[in-house]
Amino acid sequence: MSAAQGGGHPCPVVIPAYNEAATIRDVVERALAQGAQVIVVDDGSTDGTAARLAGLPVTLLVSERNLGKAASIWRGAETALAAGATGIVTLDGDGQHNPEELRRILQIVAVRPGAIVVGARLHAGRAIPLARYCANRFANFWIAWAAGRPIDDSQSGFRYYPAAVFRTLDVRHDRRASFVFESEVLIAAARAGIDILFVPVSVSYAAAARASHLHPVIDIAKIAQMIAGRLIRDGLNPSALVRSLRRRREPVAAPADSVARYPRKP
Repeated sequence: MSAAQGGGHPCPVVIPAYNEAATIRDVVERALAQGAQVIVVDDGSTDGTAARLAGLPVTLLVSERNLGKAASIWRGAETALAAGATGIVTLDGDGQHNPEELRRILQIVAVRPGAIVVGARLHAGRAIPLARYCANRFANFWIAWAAGRPIDDSQSGFRYYPAAVFRTLDVRHDRRASFVFESEVLIAAARAGIDILFVPVSVSYAAAARASHLHPVIDIAKIAQMIAGRLIRDGLNPSALVRSLRRRREPVAAPADSVARYPRKP
């Protein structure tokens, strides 16, 4: 697979990693096998995550202390953009995403390079732990309302971000933002006129993987607080709620099954 897009620059894969020693090498090797340039941001791991990448042709950025997922994504993106990339793909390091599905993301990027493309997992409900699934569905409703458009998976870390996300959007990416970033960036992008597309992807939770860093109550509460602030400032914006409940078909010139058309769960 060629990972080239926009101007001939490679589309790097940025993998934020915090204590992912059990899975990180497999994830990186599989991404490399797809022809991708890989940037791993070790976010202050204490389990030897960085050491597991010895001998692999990756760019490794190491933070001395844990700064959070948002800061890691931003650092990886800044490194990629400084080298000439016009966007990045992000993958989680815990093995839940299938690097072989990078092609599905990049097929859409090839025809819509200015859009955010999200690998949507919630159609595979039985493969997702119930607490995660319910928390994600809850978050989707509120994020869609604040964004004023339908959102199929607000918490997926398998995404393509065009450079405009990092160059023009005012989105917090400090330690406190952590998991809030991936939700807030969708809202900010939608309001800025950056399109958001969803591609169905598979998901798996490896037996060797550590427990999720995202707390289904605490972190979703932080996301809810961010959304509530935006909605209150907008006077709740009922028209945005109506738009968020509409289903639309994306006119994307790509394989027929690439853009999310799957039925919603009741």
